[in-house]
Formats: sequence, structure tokens, C-alpha cells
Amino acid sequence: MTFFTWLATLVLTAAQAPATQQPQRFDYQVRADFFAGVAGDEARMNKAMELCERTLAENPKHAEAMVWHGAGAFVRAGQAFQKGDMAAGGQLFGRAMKEMNDAVALAPDNPGVLIPRAAVLFEGTRAMPPDTARPLVESAVANYEHVLDIQAPIWPTLGDHARGELLFGLAEASARLGRLDKARRYFERLIKDAPTSGQAPKAEQWISTGTLPKSNGTSCVGCHK
Repeated sequence: MTFFTWLATLVLTAAQAPATQQPQRFDYQVRADFFAGVAGDEARMNKAMELCERTLAENPKHAEAMVWHGAGAFVRAGQAFQKGDMAAGGQLFGRAMKEMNDAVALAPDNPGVLIPRAAVLFEGTRAMPPDTARPLVESAVANYEHVLDIQAPIWPTLGDHARGELLFGLAEASARLGRLDKARRYFERLIKDAPTSGQAPKAEQWISTGTLPKSNGTSCVGCHK
């Protein structure tokens, strides 16, 4: 599951949350530039970060701006580590974790905060040593499971795509942690609850073979081609 796939969950799942949770869709303002930045467009990443900074200057407790800014810092930390700049990478990583954790503390029941944090932690830990990655992946799973609990009252009203992306993320993360029984339950639920989701064939493949097809790395399946 790609970074873009995980964040696509935010686009649909958070979009269908009760209006009282999401009076202002901040992700609509930031996500296109952020995605472009993750793909390598530094100017677009700068634009996304500047929007977060302006928003936080006006409201220092804007949890969504805070979590997206932390996500951007996390991406930049990874870039610094890849270049061998361990000092800058470590500083950015520490800042990223603090901002994302602070955002969740401010809005612990907001899918628009929980999902970006989970996404960057899950994807950003793929290249980390397993012992380092595991607690971060576990934290990401906890965020996604809380989103699933929050969405329970409106779950029947969500589209297959939104349900499929969230369940797929939980299933893949569970498999990565070695929790294969839990992964199977999530994949089976995906097939039952989101049969027309683009993730259903992947779930069926995992149940049959224990492996997932390789992603193209650029988008989620379903409606985001």
C-alpha cells in the first residue's frame, strides 16, 4: 500500500465524517501540493508547508495544519537521511513526531488528524530497521483502528472505496506486524463490506497466497487512478 493510497483514505473517509467533526476541510487546501512534494516537487512541498505555517500562525491549535506540517517534516527527514545528513534528519524527525503527536493530543477523535499521521508513519518506516519501525507501525495501526471505531455509526453510509481503503490499510499493517489472524479478519471484512472496492482483488490474493501484488507507487486503486 503506497503513501498516496493511505492518504487517499483521508480524502474519502474524513470527507464522510459528521459535519461537526470537519467544519473546514483543510486537507482540500493542502493535499495536492503535499502529494506533489512527496513525489519530488520541492516547490510544491514548500507551498504546502507555508500554508500550514500561515494557518498555525493564525491558530496555533489548528490540529489539521499541525499534523500536515509534521507529515511534511517527516518526509523531509527521510530525504535528509537518504542524503546522509543524519543531523538534519534527526532534527526533522524529532520535530515531525512532536507535531504529529501534539496534533493527535489536540484532536484525538478527528480522522483528518489521525489518518495523515498513520500514513506517514506506516510508509516512512518501511526502510527502517524492524526494531525501530515496529513501535511506530503499532502507533499507526492504533490511529487507524480508532478511525474505524469513530466511523462505526456511519459505516453503512460510507462508500465501498472509503471502507476498502481503511480496511486494506489495517489488514496490510497487521500483516506487516506479524498479526496474520487479524490481517485475515480485516481482509475478509474488506471483501464483505467493500466488494466493489479496488482493494477487494488484493484482499482475495492475500487470503489465497499470503502475498500482495506490487503497487505502482503513485495512487490508490478504485476511483483515484
